[in-house]
Amino acid sequence: MGIFLFTSCDKEENNSSEEVNFNSENSTRAAKMDNIAEGTFNIMEQAFVENETGGRGVTQFSLFPACTEITVGFQGNVFTILLDFGASCTLNNGNVVSGSILLEYGPLVNGTYTVNYTFQDFVFNGNMVSGGGTILYEIANQNGNPQSTINESITVSFPNNSVTGTRNGTRISEWVEGVGSGTWLDNVYHVTGNWQTEFTNGFERSGEVTETLVYKTSCRWVVAGRLEVSQDGLTAAIDFGDGECDNQAIFIYNGEEYPFTMN
Repeated sequence: MGIFLFTSCDKEENNSSEEVNFNSENSTRAAKMDNIAEGTFNIMEQAFVENETGGRGVTQFSLFPACTEITVGFQGNVFTILLDFGASCTLNNGNVVSGSILLEYGPLVNGTYTVNYTFQDFVFNGNMVSGGGTILYEIANQNGNPQSTINESITVSFPNNSVTGTRNGTRISEWVEGVGSGTWLDNVYHVTGNWQTEFTNGFERSGEVTETLVYKTSCRWVVAGRLEVSQDGLTAAIDFGDGECDNQAIFIYNGEEYPFTMN
C-alpha cells in the first residue's frame, strides 16, 4: 500500500517550488512494519488466550505447532508465559518465527490483567523485532467482549538493510467473534488506535484508525475499515473494503480514489 502513498501530488496545484521528499521504498518499508507489528501482536494475544484466560486445556486447534515450546510458570504473584520458537518455527497461519517472547503478568484485578511483554532475539518472517511494552487485557469490555489495549515501543531491523524502524503507539483490539470456540480460525477483531513510525534515515509516518479496522485471523488482509496516513506534511487514507476477504483496497488522496491490490 505504501507504493501509492502521495505519488499523485500535483506541484502546479500546490503553487509551491518545494518538492515533497517522497520515497516509495520508505513508504513500503513503513507498511511492512505495520504488518510485522500486527502479526506479532496476534501471536502474543493468542498465546495469552490459549494459556491463561480460560483457554488452557480446551483449545481444539492452536496457532502454535509442536515446534513452539510454551512454558507457563509463576513465582509469588507473577505469572509467566515463555514462547520459545527455537531456530525456526512455522506457525499454523504460515508465519515463520524464531527466538522467543516473554509475557509476565500479575493476578486478575477488577476483570483485567496487566501483561508486560519483551522480545528475546525474536525474528518474524526474517525481520528482527526488539523492544516491548504492556498489554491491558480486559475479560469483558462494555460490550461484554474481551479487549486488549497494547502500548508499544518496538524496533524492527530489516534483512540486508542498515535502516531500522521504531514504532510507538496504542492499539486497541476488541475480540468480537470466535470467543471460546477453541480455535483461532473463526476469530474476528475490531482494531482502533494510532501510532508513529520513525526510521534511522529520518523518514517518519503516522497512522490513525478513523473507521474501525476489521481483522479476521483466517484472512491474510484487513477486510474493512479506514486508516488515515500522514507523511511529509500530507495526509491520505486507505479504505480496506466492506468485510470480504480479498486483497482489494482503495487509496484516497485529494478527493480522488485509486483502487489497488495488496500484496
